[in-house]
Amino acid sequence: MRPVIRPFDPNRTPPPPARAPSAPSAAASAPDSSFDGSQPLLFEVAWEVCWQLGGIYTVMRSKAANMLAAWGNRYFLIGPYNADTAAVEFEPAEPVGIIAEAVAQLRAVGIRVHYGYWLIGGRPQVILLDYHAAFDRLGEFKYMLWKDHGIQAPDEDSEVNNVTAFGFLTGLFFQELCRAANGRRQILAHFHEWMSGLGAMRIRFLKLPVATVFTTHATLLGRYLCTDNADFYAKIDHINPDHAAGHYRIYPRYCIERGAAHCCDVFTTVSDVTSLEAEKMLQRKPDLITPNGLNIQKFAALHEFQNLHKQYKEAIHTFVAGHFFPSYTFDLDRTLYLFISGRYEYNNKGINLFIESLARLNYWLKSGNIPVTIVAFIVTRAPYKSINVDVLKSQAMFDELKLVCEKVSGQMGENLLSAASTGRIPDPAEILPDEATVQLKRAIHAWRTWKQPSIVTHDLWDDARDSVLQQLRACRLFNAKDDPVKVVFHPDFLSATSPLVGLDYDQFVRGCHMGVFPSYYEPWGYTPMECLASGVPAVTSDLAGFGSYVLKNVPDPANNGLFVVNRRTATWDQSAHQLTEILFNFALKDRRGRVELRNRVERLSEYFDWNNMIIHYSQAHRLALARASEATVQA
Repeated sequence: MRPVIRPFDPNRTPPPPARAPSAPSAAASAPDSSFDGSQPLLFEVAWEVCWQLGGIYTVMRSKAANMLAAWGNRYFLIGPYNADTAAVEFEPAEPVGIIAEAVAQLRAVGIRVHYGYWLIGGRPQVILLDYHAAFDRLGEFKYMLWKDHGIQAPDEDSEVNNVTAFGFLTGLFFQELCRAANGRRQILAHFHEWMSGLGAMRIRFLKLPVATVFTTHATLLGRYLCTDNADFYAKIDHINPDHAAGHYRIYPRYCIERGAAHCCDVFTTVSDVTSLEAEKMLQRKPDLITPNGLNIQKFAALHEFQNLHKQYKEAIHTFVAGHFFPSYTFDLDRTLYLFISGRYEYNNKGINLFIESLARLNYWLKSGNIPVTIVAFIVTRAPYKSINVDVLKSQAMFDELKLVCEKVSGQMGENLLSAASTGRIPDPAEILPDEATVQLKRAIHAWRTWKQPSIVTHDLWDDARDSVLQQLRACRLFNAKDDPVKVVFHPDFLSATSPLVGLDYDQFVRGCHMGVFPSYYEPWGYTPMECLASGVPAVTSDLAGFGSYVLKNVPDPANNGLFVVNRRTATWDQSAHQLTEILFNFALKDRRGRVELRNRVERLSEYFDWNNMIIHYSQAHRLALARASEATVQA
C-alpha cells in the first residue's frame, strides 16, 4: 500500500520518529551481497556526481567508501550526465534486477540513461541522466512545473532549465523503479542541494512509495544576502524570503529549494549555523544536522607527514626565492607561510579580515623587531589575462641561475677531486676558476631587479577595481623590503604543471605552516578540515559551520592547532584584533613548538574522519525510513 502524501503545508510538523530495524547503521557489518534481497535501496542524488564543480563533489566522493561499507551494492548515486567529465570519471556497465527494468523503460521512451561505476575508491554504482537530450521535452516539463508545483520558470534562466529537465528525469526514474519494485522493498532517496531538489518534489507529487531526505549545504538566499549585507545574522529575523528572492532574481530557484525542504520526510543541513539560516529562509526547521567529514590518510609514524611538510615547503621556498630574491633577500629558515583559499567571495570567505589582520601583524612584527618573515598567499580564482611577464621571467631566470650553479658546482667538485687525488689542497682560485665566476656574476646580474616584488602573480582584467588588490594597496602591503609581512595574490587554482608554484593544492597545503579561513558566511567549510588532514594548523570562525561544530564538540581546540575567531558577536575591529593575536603568537613559536602543534593537529584530524561522521547520515536514513513506514501503516 502506498503512503498518504499530505498537501504542501509550510507549518506541517513531521511525524515523530519510529524505529526502523531494517535500516543500516554506519557501524553495521557489510550487508547481504545479494541484490535480490529485501533490504532497502539507497539512492543519493546530487548535481556533482561524476562532475566536479564545488564542495558537494568533495562530500559525495569522500564519503562513498563509508556508504558502501554500510549499504554494499544497495547503494547508488544519481547525477546529470556530462560527456566531458564522464569520459574520465565514469565506467559504463549493464544494470541488473529492478534497476535494469527501470532503465529499460526509460530508454524505451527515448530518455538517455547511463548506468555504470564512478571511478573513485569503492567504485559505487551511478546512474547518470542526460538532461540535455531531454530538452525537446523542456516545454512540457516547465508546464508541469507550473501546473503541479506553482513554479513559473523564465526561458532565459539556463540553470533553472537544466535543473528542471534533470528533476523531471529523476522523478520519472523513481516512478519506473517503484513500478519494477512493486512494493517488494523499501526505497530511500537522499537529495543534496536545490539543484537536485525537484526530484524530491516529484516523488511527493506522484505519491511514490519512496522515503526521502533533503540536505541543504547552503541556502541560496543566505549566500546572496551575506554577500550584500554585513549584518545578515543580526537582521535574519526580519528578512522576507519571498521579497529577497525576487530582489535577487532567483525566485524560481528559491521555490524549488523551499519546496524540496517541505516535501521530504527528513530535512537536514550541515551545521547549526546553516540550520538557523534554513529555518528562517526556507521556513522549516531541519530535523537533523549531518556534518561533513573527510578521508583522513593515516601514517605509520609521525615523522612521515613531517617529512612531507618539509618536502613541499622546499618547493614553496623555490617559488619565494624566485619571486622575492631578485629585489632583496630574507632568511627562509625564519619564514612562515600562511594562506587563504576558496571561492572569490571577498566578504563571505573573510579575505577582507585576513588582509586587515596581515596589515596589523606587519605593524606588530616591525614594532617589536621580531626576526621572522611572513609570506601570506591568497589563492582564489579571479578573471585574469595571463601570468605577469615580470613574475614569470623572474622564475625563469631563477631556474637559469640554478642550472648555472649546478654546472659550476660540478666543475668545482671535479677540480677538488683532481687536486685531492694528487695529495694536495687546491687554492680557492683553482676550485672556482675565473670563467665560472664570470658565469655566476652574469646570471646573478641578469636576475637582479630594482623593482619591488609584485603582490599579484597574474595580470587581472580589472586590476584597478579588484577588491583584494584595492585593500592590499589601502593597507600599504606592497612587499617592501622592510615589511616583515609579504603578500602573494595568486588568482588561479594551483597546479603541479604551473610554471610558478608548481604544486597541486593538497601539496601546497602540506608545505604551508597555517591556513587562515575567518569566514563570515560558510555553511560548513572544508578548507580548514583539509588543513587538519594534512597536519597543518588552521583558523576558522564561529560563523562557519565547521567552526561552530568545533566549539561545541572539541575541547580546547586552540591547544590542538585549531583556532576559532569570534565573528558572531564581536565587532569587525575585535575580530581583526583576535585574528592578529592568533597570527602573532603563532609567529613567535620556534620550530619545536610548531612541530609539536602539527603533531597535535594530525591527531585531532581523526575526529573528523568519515568513519566517525557518517553516523549522522545513518540517523537521517533511519528516520526517513521510519516516517515512510509509519505513513504506510496509517494509510
